[in-house]
Amino acid sequence: MIILQGLFAMDKEQRKGMNPVPDNIEELLNEAQLRTLLGIRQFGWELFFVRRPLFQDAIPVLINRDANKTIVLEANGSINENPDIDIRECVPAAEHLKKAAG
Repeated sequence: MIILQGLFAMDKEQRKGMNPVPDNIEELLNEAQLRTLLGIRQFGWELFFVRRPLFQDAIPVLINRDANKTIVLEANGSINENPDIDIRECVPAAEHLKKAAG
């Protein structure tokens, strides 16, 4: 089963043991992270996805498409431009569905 969240597709099996992703993924952010996000949106940053590793805090990843750059919002609301996580290349949902149908 494929679940579409935002612009990208994810197999349900990748989320075993996790609560469902809310329709508004900003609900996964704490108050400090939301304040930072609201402050930097005017500079082209948007919430790209939230990584939810088991037994750890959620990790919000932001993207600035104009600058072709990603950053992580730390739990205290600070910006981490050099996070210690690997961000794999995502396949847009439309492409994923074409491949599945083909």
